[in-house]
Amino acid sequence: MVYINRIEHFNAAHRLYNPAWSEERNKEVFGPCANLNWHGHNFELIVTVKGEPDPGTGFVIDLKLLGDIVKREVIEKVDHKNLNLDVDFMQGKMASCEIFIMEIWKILERALEPVTEAHLHQLRLYETPKNFVDYFGE
Repeated sequence: MVYINRIEHFNAAHRLYNPAWSEERNKEVFGPCANLNWHGHNFELIVTVKGEPDPGTGFVIDLKLLGDIVKREVIEKVDHKNLNLDVDFMQGKMASCEIFIMEIWKILERALEPVTEAHLHQLRLYETPKNFVDYFGE
C-alpha cells in the first residue's frame, strides 16, 4: 500500500459560538474565537490517498487530478470565505476544525470514488502552526 499526499493552502474566517448560549457563555467556552466580528486563519489541508500503483503509470493517483479535485471541490468553496456565512456545506454546523474536516471528508470521498481506484485515507487540517486535526473517516 502506497500513501500519496497533497497539500493545499487557503484563508478563511469563522466564529465559534453556540447560538443557544449567551454571549457570556460563548466567550467563556470559546474565548477570542467567539469574537462577534469573526477571526481568520491561514489553513493548510493535507489530503492523503492510498492504493496500489497502477502498472502502466506507476501512479497511485495522478497528483494533478488529485489537486484539481481538491481545489474544485473544497478550496474554491472556502478560500477567502467566512465558514459560518459563505460556505454551503457548513451552514447550520459548528465551524470548529473537527466538524469542518469531517464535512471536507464527505465531499472528497464522493468526488474521488468515480475517478480513481485510490481511496481517501486521511485528512489533516492545520488551523495554526500549533493546532491541527486529523480525520480518517468514520
